Amino acid sequence: MLGHNIQMRVYHFLKKKYALKVLKERRLKISIIMDLNDPFEFLGADLSDRNFRMAMHKAKKELSKTKGILCFSKKWTNPVQWSHYADHHRGMCLGFDVPGDLLTKVKYVHKRLPVNGIINEKRMLDFLTTKFIHWSYEEEYRAFISLKDKEDGIYYVDFSENLRLRQVIVGCQSDVTRAKIDSLIKEINSDIEVFKTRPAFRSFKIVRNKNERLWA
Repeated sequence: MLGHNIQMRVYHFLKKKYALKVLKERRLKISIIMDLNDPFEFLGADLSDRNFRMAMHKAKKELSKTKGILCFSKKWTNPVQWSHYADHHRGMCLGFDVPGDLLTKVKYVHKRLPVNGIINEKRMLDFLTTKFIHWSYEEEYRAFISLKDKEDGIYYVDFSENLRLRQVIVGCQSDVTRAKIDSLIKEINSDIEVFKTRPAFRSFKIVRNKNERLWA
């Protein structure tokens, strides 16, 4: 990955076993486009025209052969994210600094995008990064990654200056210890912030638990 502009802090939710694996191996799994959990993925356009529909499905399959994606969220405080992607708050959320020019913001709409005029590169990117409004709670950003070498059927991207781990946020229901996290991150970076969460007292947010004594 290449990029030299302003860094953005983005977040990646994981179940406990996968988060520990990520920290140990210092790399993230790349998601395959055809395996994403929403059948409307990369098909944000109005597909009522049969020829255009066939062309878009073909383009999606072809793109999936060479490109994968890393999915991030803008925030880590949404309890729904923790429930859906971090094993009901038993998992973790990893905060990364990523150059902004490597990230594409997902747009959320009520209706499929109309197909008008010439389908240029910008318009195609709109189709590929538009989702139904009900997904908007994710506040998603995506990085498109070239697929290279597989390992046991999985593609990975290593931590680097363009995928810099900055935070390890542990779910409020997690049984992972602080000592376990510290042992995994000590060789990665000396300035990684580690903390555990709790439900907020006055809102429906997940917040930092500042009482470190409760976390062995």
